[in-house]
Amino acid sequence: MIRIVIAEDQRMLLGALASLLDLEEDMTVVGRASNGEEAVSLVHLHQPDICIMDIEMPAKSGLDAAEELKAYNCKVIILTTFARPGYFERALKAGVSSYLLKDSPSEELASSIRSVMAGRRIYAPELVDGAYSQESPLTDREKEVLQMIADGKNTKEIATTLYITTGTVRNYISVILDKLDVTNRIEAITRFKEKGWFK
Repeated sequence: MIRIVIAEDQRMLLGALASLLDLEEDMTVVGRASNGEEAVSLVHLHQPDICIMDIEMPAKSGLDAAEELKAYNCKVIILTTFARPGYFERALKAGVSSYLLKDSPSEELASSIRSVMAGRRIYAPELVDGAYSQESPLTDREKEVLQMIADGKNTKEIATTLYITTGTVRNYISVILDKLDVTNRIEAITRFKEKGWFK
């Protein structure tokens, strides 16, 4: 029997997935989590074979949880709406066994679980195609500055943290806006997030 933990913050979808998988003769859902933190606890508690996880969840994202679960003998399947190259790249680094999109047919999930149990890796084809087509145009330092803006730091705080002048920070910001083809900081953060470039 394949023992499964599911982590999904949309209750209706969580219930539907659990019911669907419980109908399979060789599968049983041993735990349901509504965020990544609960998922890690349930994996620790039940020692399942598989943990199916959404990415964007409160308390701890699915990718953060997947990174933590590397230490466990539990295969992670990411099931998400987001076909973002940055997310997929991070999922690969975290060693996830499968990355599927929620608009895949439901029978695909059960067969992917069996394939993963047999030692195979399953990734949605559109992700593999898009994963290497777009790299972030920002340098490491520019990413660092944008991350600090996203964390709510102002120009002066960024300058102090990075030991540079406020003028240099402003220069970085104007280069970032230019490279991302946006007009302000909020748009820059949104664009960077949409591309899945925040690590």
